[in-house]
Amino acid sequence: MPDVIASPSVRKRAAEQGIDIEKLARDLGRETITNDDLGGGASTGTGARTGGSAAAAPAGDTSYWDVDHAAFGPVTTEPMSRFAQVAARNLAAANTLIPQVTHHDQADMRSVEAFRASLKAEAQARGIKLTALAFHVKALARTLRDFPRFNASLSADGTTLILKDYVHIGVAVDTPHGLMVPVIRDADRKGLWAIAAEIADLAARAQARKIKPDEMGGASMSISSLGGIGGSAFTPIVNPPELAILGITRTDIVPRWNGETFEPVPMTPLDLSYDHRALNGADAAKFTKKLTQLIQKPERIMV
Repeated sequence: MPDVIASPSVRKRAAEQGIDIEKLARDLGRETITNDDLGGGASTGTGARTGGSAAAAPAGDTSYWDVDHAAFGPVTTEPMSRFAQVAARNLAAANTLIPQVTHHDQADMRSVEAFRASLKAEAQARGIKLTALAFHVKALARTLRDFPRFNASLSADGTTLILKDYVHIGVAVDTPHGLMVPVIRDADRKGLWAIAAEIADLAARAQARKIKPDEMGGASMSISSLGGIGGSAFTPIVNPPELAILGITRTDIVPRWNGETFEPVPMTPLDLSYDHRALNGADAAKFTKKLTQLIQKPERIMV
């Protein structure tokens, strides 16, 4: 039999378990040995598997994922940036520790689109692109004022709810070096033009890696928008210590019954993920109902 193909970590683990990796390969009639072939228990001294599999890996133990992918075909490697590694650890911890639920709804965008069209000339004169996202940020800020439990955080031990007397909205930006979430401070006290300008500024500086550390934390809640890319729904991961996150996907034209006939209506899917330790389904339904009402009547968020 040719030399056994096994990654260094597999060989190390086999040695620790007292497994003769060459004999194991012969017994299995294999040329490639992975962590899964070593089993999850101590060696019997025979080199045979002793039970266990990747599914039986202890919580937090990722050694079973250490596979020599090159054994199955050509591969290349690409290091993850330090920023992306930190974000990955935070997201993994959040998804593991937070009992998260996602509530799905839709917002009628007819009034927003008509309002944006009426302001097109003024937007050009100001040199500001008035996007639908600016309306979502403003509507979310107003809704957070009406639902203070969403504008809160849990203490680290989960015993105290910390209610905030400010509304800061994080806006997720996809960049070549990883996802960044700069924050619009006091969004409830800013007008649409100011919010639109700030979104554009933060997004541009995030792409250029010019966001300052003090522009990245303290959000009441974040928005992750895929509207410019596509999709019909997704489940955004809550970004602790926030208690909820709003996902937005592509606006689509759908038929809506107006009582007499169907009419084409631009509808935007909204995906609200929330921490079930502090918020429940009824809270989420009421929250999105208020949010969609504000979006359907954008003049109300101008006051």
